[in-house]
Amino acid sequence: MPVPHALIRAAAVLAWCVATAGAVWAQGQQVTVLCSTDQGWCELAAKEFQAQTGVRVLQVHKATGEALAQLRAEAANPKTDLWWGGTGDPYLQAAEVGLLDAYRPAYINDLHSWSVRQYATSANVVGGFYTSAVGFGWNEDVLKKKKLPAPKCWADLANPIYKGEIETSHPGSSGTGYSILASLVQLMGEDAAFEYLKKVHRNVTQYTRSGQAQAKSVAKGEVGIGVSFIFGFENERQQGFTMVRSAAPCEGTGYEIGGIALVKGSRNREAAIRYYDFLMSPAGQSLGAKANSLQVPANKTFTPDARIPNLDNVRLIKYDFQKYGRAVERRRLIERWEKEVNSLPR
Repeated sequence: MPVPHALIRAAAVLAWCVATAGAVWAQGQQVTVLCSTDQGWCELAAKEFQAQTGVRVLQVHKATGEALAQLRAEAANPKTDLWWGGTGDPYLQAAEVGLLDAYRPAYINDLHSWSVRQYATSANVVGGFYTSAVGFGWNEDVLKKKKLPAPKCWADLANPIYKGEIETSHPGSSGTGYSILASLVQLMGEDAAFEYLKKVHRNVTQYTRSGQAQAKSVAKGEVGIGVSFIFGFENERQQGFTMVRSAAPCEGTGYEIGGIALVKGSRNREAAIRYYDFLMSPAGQSLGAKANSLQVPANKTFTPDARIPNLDNVRLIKYDFQKYGRAVERRRLIERWEKEVNSLPR
């Protein structure tokens, strides 16, 4: 029997209503986010996710130390739903004091082993988002003009010839700065590391709030040498600043596992999980390189951008994320650094 036209029209109208209701529902959703990786990646990810889902992304870019301080301040009444990007140590500290919520994604087997270990270390509260090694970059034009050799080892940075030529980040506000401090403590031993940092301090022109500043300062020729994650300097070289070079220290070095986590007590958990899953997917992970942010992505199911620095030949220390990710250890080391290093004249 033929289906009456009225019934067909009614079914079409119903389907349109369902689709429209779904779109309106998605448009009505929103997610409030802190992003601590390169700003270009933050902005591109929010734009792509919002375009694909209709979920409104209210995202602020902050260094990891500042993001952690904000989550602490909001603890009684959380306003943030998701935090992603930036060094993982502050995430582990946030997890320790109960600011974050557990989430173990169904696609865990799509991730590299170092990412999976980060989930295990934090009882599934902090995911491993990307990785990169600590190192230094330099501006060949600046160093040649001043007749200075390029640094190859940590020991080189303590040489008085580099006075006023080194920029790095503050470990209290920057997760990168803290990763550098914790890496040196593990590499050299704590007392030796602080003696070394006192010598390097005489050569430092400034400690920036964010660890993302050094690569741009070097590229612009504002300083000869920057200490940060290697990928940042490679970003600048790929952007056309061919005088920028980078290296992993000859003695060995630490590394980061960038974090991603849901905020405990968040108001928009469902939307936050959708954004989380998008960021960890091949589509979301590949946006880093598209935004010229060249960290090694956690998702192993796609071919990463060929410009991303290879870590195979870098001497990586056995970084103890569990110990140096604890809030008490971070606070102790930063307080010692303030008292013994940052208080010294330059």
